[in-house]
Amino acid sequence: MGMVLGKISVETPKYKVIQTLADYEIRMYAPSVIAEVTYDPTQFKGNKDGGFTVLANYIGALGNPQNTKPEKIAMTAPVITKAPESSAEKIAMTAPVVTKAGADEESKRVTMQFLLPEKYQKAEEAPKPVDERVVIREEGERKYGVVKFGGVATEEVVKEKVEKLKQSLERDGYQIIGEFLLARYNPPWTLPPFRTNEVMIPIE
Repeated sequence: MGMVLGKISVETPKYKVIQTLADYEIRMYAPSVIAEVTYDPTQFKGNKDGGFTVLANYIGALGNPQNTKPEKIAMTAPVITKAPESSAEKIAMTAPVVTKAGADEESKRVTMQFLLPEKYQKAEEAPKPVDERVVIREEGERKYGVVKFGGVATEEVVKEKVEKLKQSLERDGYQIIGEFLLARYNPPWTLPPFRTNEVMIPIE
């Protein structure tokens, strides 16, 4: 019942709030290990979140873990998705899965990411995926401008949040250094008013 009402009971990434402003926060995130999968949504009947099942199978969220140990890995939040560099104006995905797409002819491809639990400090410490589409890699310390919002993270809502955040960051003198991420913290069955989403833009 708690998850339906938006309770986040899983591990979330560690970060320090560097500055809190009226309309956004500046955060510094600690290094982490991520599992990611890159795919064309047509492989999943056009579903942009299709990679979720691949990553969920790797950690064992849907049954036996699809890794070589095999070892069940705790689910974390959020799931993060990235938009292509070329269409960063369009939209990012949601959740603790990260999706990013390539440019032009690869613009349909998406990358979705799960952040692995903090106990995995290096990529080689994480269980090796059975599915070769799953890539394990490390991300170093990174700084983001972040805005939080509830409801369903539709393309229109995300686009509006991204544009406003970009304007705010540029107004305040921050240099944007990459495409935005959409972070979704709740499973699909969480009621929209209780959902937690964030748009994150990397800055210098």
